Amino acid sequence: MESQKGDNVASNLLKAQSHIWNHIFNFINSMSLKCVVDLGIPDIIHNYGKPMSLSKLISSLPIHPSKQSDILRLMRITTHSGFFSQHNVTENELEIEYVLTDASRLLLKDNPMSVAPFVQAMLDPVLTNPFHQLSTWLKNEDSSAFETTHGRLFWDYAAHEPIFNRLFNESMASDAQLVSKLLIENYGEVFDGLESLVDVGGGTGTMAKALAKSFPQLECIVFDLPHVVKGLQGSDNLSYVGGDMFQEIPQTDAILLKWILHSLNDEKCVKILKKCKESLKKKGKEGKVIIIDMVLDNENENINESVETQLFFDMLMMVVPAGKERNRKELIKLILSAGFSDYKITTILGLRSIIEVYP
Repeated sequence: MESQKGDNVASNLLKAQSHIWNHIFNFINSMSLKCVVDLGIPDIIHNYGKPMSLSKLISSLPIHPSKQSDILRLMRITTHSGFFSQHNVTENELEIEYVLTDASRLLLKDNPMSVAPFVQAMLDPVLTNPFHQLSTWLKNEDSSAFETTHGRLFWDYAAHEPIFNRLFNESMASDAQLVSKLLIENYGEVFDGLESLVDVGGGTGTMAKALAKSFPQLECIVFDLPHVVKGLQGSDNLSYVGGDMFQEIPQTDAILLKWILHSLNDEKCVKILKKCKESLKKKGKEGKVIIIDMVLDNENENINESVETQLFFDMLMMVVPAGKERNRKELIKLILSAGFSDYKITTILGLRSIIEVYP
């Protein structure tokens, strides 16, 4: 009995050690994914048109001859993570063939819904380095670990660093492309009866362009900071307006807030929502605010991948723009505090929901 008890203790210790190791090295999954995107491996396999052997893949990559054997190891971990699937598995590793999965198809550069720009932006050192300062930040008065690391708030940094600003805008545009397609195809009725819509913080207008094209009767305005919309050209039912959402939002029937509230603290969220209510009231019609954000499922005791990903985003919002992801109760509190009377939450965009808010 004593031996069995000792075996259980040893087993538990080793499981605990393995669990810690897994979390220590979890970043290797992310960086391996970034390497695959940087090398264009999904595009190479896709363009080959059929299962591609490791030997052919190696010969197609712009790598140093001494690194050829390392591609097997890169493909092994990213295959384990679900980005590729293997065919013709033999003892001759060079003849193992690879095909894309649903995940790697979303990494193709010519895919209209490609998330490759999002991968490259989110894993850029500008955004990953602040996590090294997390414990330091918790001991100081800075608003975010990003500020502790870079000496400036995130939006100020982006405004003064054109290379990173372009990278970040491309990542947001790639996400908007995917979300707009799914939203229009699966929940287009959210825009029924609307004559005008303001996309607050709409960046370069990817989302608004898709809406303007799909709903010709809808006058769409992209409203963002002046340096973001400077020089951008509109169309018949699409225009760009520069301004500050904390001061005044153009009058409209509906306001779109895609991934805006999660980057702000509660006080700023209420202020934005109040500005939205003022904008809708001035128009003289019953309108609504359409929020696209995560609704945290942090009461779920089963930490599956979806819940974990939401928690990752919550930490990202804390570290970078000093915002937060919110659960249902927290979102409703913001909505009611801003003076709105009703809301509707629809989970239709995977990890994110559509929250329609009414005056």
